[in-house]
Amino acid sequence: MSAQVIELPVRGHGRLALLGTGTVGSAFVQRYQRLQALGVGLPAFFWLANSRSALVCDAGPELPLQQARQAPRQARSLPPWAEAEGLRAGDVVVDATASEDVAGWHTQWLARGVHVVTANKLGQGAQLARAREISDCCAESGARYGDSATVGAGLPLLSSLRALRAGGDRIHRIEGVLSGSLAWLFDRHDGQRPFSASVLEALAAGYTEPDPRVDLSGEDVRRKLLILARASGLPLDASQVQVESLVPPALAALPLDQALQSLELLDAPLHARWREATGSGRVLRFVGSVDAQGARVELQALEGAHPLAQGAGTDNRVAIHSDRYRDQPLLIQGPGAGAEVTAAALLDDVLRIVGNGPRPIG
Repeated sequence: MSAQVIELPVRGHGRLALLGTGTVGSAFVQRYQRLQALGVGLPAFFWLANSRSALVCDAGPELPLQQARQAPRQARSLPPWAEAEGLRAGDVVVDATASEDVAGWHTQWLARGVHVVTANKLGQGAQLARAREISDCCAESGARYGDSATVGAGLPLLSSLRALRAGGDRIHRIEGVLSGSLAWLFDRHDGQRPFSASVLEALAAGYTEPDPRVDLSGEDVRRKLLILARASGLPLDASQVQVESLVPPALAALPLDQALQSLELLDAPLHARWREATGSGRVLRFVGSVDAQGARVELQALEGAHPLAQGAGTDNRVAIHSDRYRDQPLLIQGPGAGAEVTAAALLDDVLRIVGNGPRPIG
């Protein structure tokens, strides 16, 4: 059965709409169905959409998900979810994309009283003006913005920073391994297997962005660091973060399809960094750090006893230095990549919103 764009009718109150039908969106639907089968109170699925189609979910999201994933690309003046949106105050939009276009709609939904739950870092982790507008729209309309999936795939990072600030604590410094994909890659790399082969494996496992150069360039960590900094009361702009990219210029210039076939360009320079680090008894970690003096994203060779040198697999590991944690930082660690944990974080925010729990932002 072929997918098609359907004009979406207005139905009951407190409905759920999903944008994105890739690995995270699919995992979200699967987890939604498992929780629903257990009797967890969730909003009814209204529609789901990707860049090719928007489909109502009268009989549940499973079949529309399959149809949306199989839908052909079509020339459009507007994306299908914008042409047939039908949302109203009290509904919840879940953004499981990495789309700048979708992130640009966050403030429009919030201003209308539509809650937004997102794994898309381009809302809070892009332009400072957009992040401020998101906060202002929430304050004015009463809508909520669930962003716990944007950093650490639901680890209590943002909630901890906001709770510390609400309790009168001052955050002095944040440093961390913020990319689950890069944590996995550098934990796995042993100098024997080409680094590029591990990148392809991480992409297939859903650990990286659809274009793994977003991770390897440091851009993904920059966005996460900006989100953390802004939650800590440091109103950083993206241009204030110094970023070391791991992507050679020749690889950065290629279209995605060609880039995926040319990832071996990563191997020689990263093997040299690995050899230098191991020769001095250190380990490589891709670290983001921010304090009042500035912000940096870079590959570091850390001693084994360093707080950020620990952890394995896709673990994020973040150290928070504050008035309360001056002598010894607060350490938060756990898996920071993968469709399942990200989908769980999205649904946790949905449940907090519909259950009138603590606000995920502000």
